[in-house]
Amino acid sequence: MSTTEEMAFRAEVADWMARHLTGRFEVLRHRGGPGDETAHSELRREWEQVMASGGWIGLGWPRAHGGRELPVSLQVAFHEEYARAGGPGRMGHIGETLMAPTLIDFGTPEQQARFLPGIREGKVFWCQGYSEPGAGSDLAAIRTRCWLEDGKWHLQGQKVWTSLAHESEWIFVIARSTPGSVGREGLSFLLVPLDQPGVEIRPIRQMTGEAEFNEVFFDGACTAADCIVGAPGDGWKVAMALLGYERGLSTLGQQMHFSHELELLVDAARAGGADQDPAIRRRIADAWIGLRTLRANALRIFARGEAAVGPEALVYKYAWSNWHRRLGELAMDVMGTAGDLQAEEDPLRRLQQVFFFSRADTIYAGTNEIQLNIIAERGLGMPRG
Repeated sequence: MSTTEEMAFRAEVADWMARHLTGRFEVLRHRGGPGDETAHSELRREWEQVMASGGWIGLGWPRAHGGRELPVSLQVAFHEEYARAGGPGRMGHIGETLMAPTLIDFGTPEQQARFLPGIREGKVFWCQGYSEPGAGSDLAAIRTRCWLEDGKWHLQGQKVWTSLAHESEWIFVIARSTPGSVGREGLSFLLVPLDQPGVEIRPIRQMTGEAEFNEVFFDGACTAADCIVGAPGDGWKVAMALLGYERGLSTLGQQMHFSHELELLVDAARAGGADQDPAIRRRIADAWIGLRTLRANALRIFARGEAAVGPEALVYKYAWSNWHRRLGELAMDVMGTAGDLQAEEDPLRRLQQVFFFSRADTIYAGTNEIQLNIIAERGLGMPRG
């Protein structure tokens, strides 16, 4: 892919965004990201269908499954230009970037034909049923049970920290299908409809004031016998593959979102006079350098190829989550006492959300301690402690 072709593609994305992220969608600019995912949820659902009509969903999917099969360089370009234009947080992110690649790699032709079109058209939304109470970051400590009876899979158990479960039609669930099994053995990966008796969704109110996370309870819930991805017992293999997709190309779009937050912080520093403090100026410079370092590392990951998971990929989550948490702390220092209490409509509210939500960044998707263990064991070859 030549530089000229990439630049032309970036111009195409920017032009499309300028023409469509306007009118009643204008209010969505830079909204709906982490910590703000409940913002304008109905309008963002409509936005997904607008995206689909423009051919912007499934950019990297094979053409055989309705995708555009674009090279990595153009997928990166799209995510960056989307975020640069203020594109809202994607309601269909979990379906498009996690569920769809999993079905493409592990699903049956019937499952692909049933589920991929709804994702590609921006009409069906998914959430992720992995974490459980008491399990922390130990994904293998699954207690939710499932069993096959009367031509259906039945589920009993609980999931927690389930993003946007209240906005989703389907959830993919890791459950223990072999009685008496422990750890990674005896797990299965199920596709479960949420609108049914036996499923209860309870919101978890966060310190940001939002409730994008949920508890999901299964008490007699069920799904069809063919709604299992892989064979019974393959759940761990499928789940690990899905987590690999989670570290995908959208990370560069995430960095553009971070860049916007840094711009808001700089504006606040100038408006409040904090930019005259040498210590604040130095921390802002460090944040700018850190963000450019994250980008360089992400590009190194993609340069290795999709099949290669090197040390660059292992350190990425640890690096960005700590950078973002420090940005949140810097935001509060920049705002000073003005950050202690803000009206909902105040522009500084966005910086408050950065501070509050970034406290969780080093916990979810693997705590700092878990990430350091992964780096030590897989990246450096050190023995398990």
